[in-house]
Amino acid sequence: MKSITKSLFAGVVLFSLAQCSVQTSENTSIKTLFVSAEQKDCSAGAGQQKCMLVREKPTDQWTYFYSNIDGFNYQPGYDYVLTVSTSKIENPPADSSSIKYTLIKQLSKTKREP
Repeated sequence: MKSITKSLFAGVVLFSLAQCSVQTSENTSIKTLFVSAEQKDCSAGAGQQKCMLVREKPTDQWTYFYSNIDGFNYQPGYDYVLTVSTSKIENPPADSSSIKYTLIKQLSKTKREP
């Protein structure tokens, strides 16, 4: 019972955090990202790669994440909740993201049970 209470409390806290997206300037914002324990094959224009699956709210659908997050070391098998800053890249290369993601804080890392 104690484990269920802790899980419920953690879920409420994470849901509250997920509602946060702060615009810090015209080109930069801070947001919470949920990162799935699994990756999926995806096409990145120049070929196949493994993409992380991310969402901004616990209720959103998972989406492919084609970029990387500076300072974040992803390990398959773990679900993450991250605070990241996003900034627009002026004149990005044709085959890369126009947004740079930088890890501010890893809020949680939870081993997903098979």
